Parts: sequence; C-alpha cells; structure tokens
Amino acid sequence: MIETSHAPFSIYVHIPFCASRCGYCDFNTYTAQELGGGVSQASFHELLICELALASRELGAPTVSSVFVGGGTPTLIGSHALTQILSGVKKYFPLSDGVEITTEANPDSVDARMLAELREGGFNRISFGMQSVAPGVLATLQRTHTAGASEEAAKLARQAGFDHVNLDLIYGTPGETDSDVRASVNACIDAGVDHVSAYSLIVEPGTPMSRAVKSGVLPPPDEDACADRYNIIDVMLQGADFNWYEVSNWAKPGGECEHNQAYWTNANWWGIGPGAHSHLDGRRWVNHKHPATYAQALSAGESVQADFEELTLEQIHVETVMLALRTRSGLDMSELNSEEVNRAKELAGQGLIRAQGLEQGVIQITDAGRLFADRVIRELLG
Repeated sequence: MIETSHAPFSIYVHIPFCASRCGYCDFNTYTAQELGGGVSQASFHELLICELALASRELGAPTVSSVFVGGGTPTLIGSHALTQILSGVKKYFPLSDGVEITTEANPDSVDARMLAELREGGFNRISFGMQSVAPGVLATLQRTHTAGASEEAAKLARQAGFDHVNLDLIYGTPGETDSDVRASVNACIDAGVDHVSAYSLIVEPGTPMSRAVKSGVLPPPDEDACADRYNIIDVMLQGADFNWYEVSNWAKPGGECEHNQAYWTNANWWGIGPGAHSHLDGRRWVNHKHPATYAQALSAGESVQADFEELTLEQIHVETVMLALRTRSGLDMSELNSEEVNRAKELAGQGLIRAQGLEQGVIQITDAGRLFADRVIRELLG
C-alpha cells in the first residue's frame, strides 16, 4: 500500500473517445476507426472501474474532494456508463461533503434527457467545449457542433439542476475577428453559466492544423491579436461579475473549479484511464497511452503504468512557483530564495508583479503580468 499525506485527494477519469478529431487537438483521443481491435467502447467503463479498485487497494481509500471525467468526449459513452463509473468511485472511495463531480461534454453529445440522468446520477458540474459562436471559426477548428448549440446545452444543464456550468473558449484562431470574440463572450454570459475558461490557440506539432500552417493554407496565430482578445474577454467577463482566479479561468463567486485548483496547488490525484497522469506526494506517473494496451494490462492483472518519476526538490519548487503564479492568490514569498525575491522586486518595478503584494509577503502577477505570465515565471526562476 502506498503511504499518502493528508492533503486533498482528487480523481481524474479519462475517456479517450471522440466522434471525430478536431484539427488543432493533440489530446490522447481516438475515433472508432482509430481504436483497432481489443477495445469495446460500450464496455470500456468496466475497465476504468477495475483501475478504481486497484487505486483503492494501493492507497487505502483516501477521502475524495473532487472527481473530474474528461476526454475526449465522455458523454459519447452515455449517461449509464458515466454514472456507473461514478458508482465505482463511491464504492471504492469515501467522498467529502460537498464533493465536486464534473464531466466534460460536447454540446452536440447531450440532450435534456441525458443531462437529467447525469444530474440524477450524482454529477453536479459540467463543462462544455464551446470554443466560439462564429461559424467560420468553428469550421477552422473542425468542431462538430453548430453556433448556438453550446448556449442551448448550457441552459439545458441549468434546467437539469447542475450547480455549476462551464463553457470553454479558444481565441486566436486564424480568421477570427474581435467581433467574433465579443459575440462568443456575450453568448457565455447570456447562457447563464458561472464559469468560463478561455485559452489562446496553440498549434501543436503533428496536428492537421500544424500541417496547414506549415503549408501556408492557414496563417499562424498572431500574438498581438491574442493579447488584445484576452483583454477583450477579461474586461467583458469582469463586467458581468466574473472574477479571474487563474490566468485562463474566470468564475462568479462560488463557481471556481475545485478540481483544477487541486492541480494548481500540487495536491494529490490519481488519473484513471489510458494516458492519464497521476501525482502523489512528489511521485508522478502516466498510464499506457493506447486504450488497447491499457486494456490488455488490466485484463492480465498487470500494472497500467507506462512510466514514472520521483520529483526532485528543485522540480517541486519550479512547479510550485509556475502553477501558483498563474493564480490570483499567488505564491507565499517564503517559497522563494533570496535571489528569486530580488527578481520579484525587479518584476514589480516593471509592473508585472504587485508591489503591494510584496509588502504583504505574497507574489502576485498584475493584470499586465497576466499577458506575460510565462515570461514572468521564467524571469523569476532565473
């Protein structure tokens, strides 16, 4: 049995299935044609429950503070399979009071009945991949849903009784305009959600979009335009009572995602499913990536871990700084050495770190610093 600390503990469950692959995506996902033999999408949840049982035996069943089912498109396996997975979590792990239980979904993969079944089955938070309301942007991203579908799905989720609803946006897509971004943010606000995530488009190597950019079919994202659009999103959301609490995340009071905050504070979590990552008191590992390899290992009673590492104190320090500085609450100055404190003062002189925070012993990026968060982190760490 693995000895663990009493830190908050979360469970992530990876559903690796998608109806089709978006051109920008490099996640560990597979369409039905890509799966090959040895894997049944209809019964895949049973394998995930087997790993839950294994995790419980290894850990001694710590209390779970959040559960997040991601992908891929988890709702492709249906509400029954998803609630069976959640039943498996409850069978093998005690849950904390008010535990946050999230599933991701594509807007075109749910209807009112499925949402009601998910809510009845115990899910209380849902996150939809909206990306944009502009038809041209959706086409460039190769999304399968139509403009307006995300807002409708979010409203149906509210009607089904979900406590928290998130919409994901992507900005900086080639061909996108400032007006497209404003329309997308307005749609989020009008949908009545209490959380919005917004990410700048990254052209990942090996994706169809990467090949299109290299061949000149698409222009690369424009950094200046991305910065302008981030500001548009921030101003509009804050004007609608959303507060930023991580560089790419805004929530109305009480709508913050507890599961993501566990990642940002280096808490412990076990990742269930193919390619899922886990972290436990400085030990990190990743599962076999392909669903067939993962399934074969579980069926044979073998470990599903493909690789692991023991983090050094220096690695833990770097990750603590890197993650905390992206959050509104920031980083306690006691985490820094004297050289890093001096660099923090220099960055405060540049308007990238809050001078008032330094006086209070906290390292926090300013609004201007959010636009250069990666640079601030690099310079602070030296």
